[in-house]
Amino acid sequence: MPMFPTGLPPRPNLKVEQALWQGGVQRIAGIDEAGRGALAGPVAVGVLVLPPDGQLTTHLQGVRDSKQMSPKARVYWADEIKACALEWAVGFAQPSEIDCYGIVPAVHLASERALQSLTVPPEYLLIDYFTLPENDLPQTALVKGDNISLSIAGAAVLAKTTRDALMENLDQDFPGYGFAAHKGYGTFAHRTAIARLGTCAIHRTSFSVALPDDSTPDSPDKV
Repeated sequence: MPMFPTGLPPRPNLKVEQALWQGGVQRIAGIDEAGRGALAGPVAVGVLVLPPDGQLTTHLQGVRDSKQMSPKARVYWADEIKACALEWAVGFAQPSEIDCYGIVPAVHLASERALQSLTVPPEYLLIDYFTLPENDLPQTALVKGDNISLSIAGAAVLAKTTRDALMENLDQDFPGYGFAAHKGYGTFAHRTAIARLGTCAIHRTSFSVALPDDSTPDSPDKV
């Protein structure tokens, strides 16, 4: 079951990781996803293994819940996270897999793909909200984990920036939908484009698409 926080710190830190490091667990993987609620494109899961160094809280002090960061800040801090990481990876589950299996199994699939691409397997998983029941590694699910754990917050930034870059490239393959701007989320502009053009190969056909009306504002940029 997920652990519910009693209070949130002002920014993500390494308290959870430090307790595990002090207990002899060295390779801790933070895990978080991006694109769960989008109407188009894959869901992405980031995995981040930081070295056992408490000073990283200072070095990565700009890392937050990715929804609280500007796109420019996310790109900047993604590079800083990669430079500090022991290892990192991003796994994807494609729209066809989301339609076939459902979004939760697809997130699990993307998580396992990211974990399997690491050179050295982690010893412990820290995950934002959900658990991976198919994975035998010890794990903790933290509600609002990207507000609590720097490993999880960093994984979310990596998932978000990697997926955003992919959606910007897909905008060239599927022009007219505005994927570079809204990244596949259900904004007014996106739903208007679907009403005009129909869906394309990267839309999730299992997701309900409400037709736009003049009273519906654009959705904010989000994970």
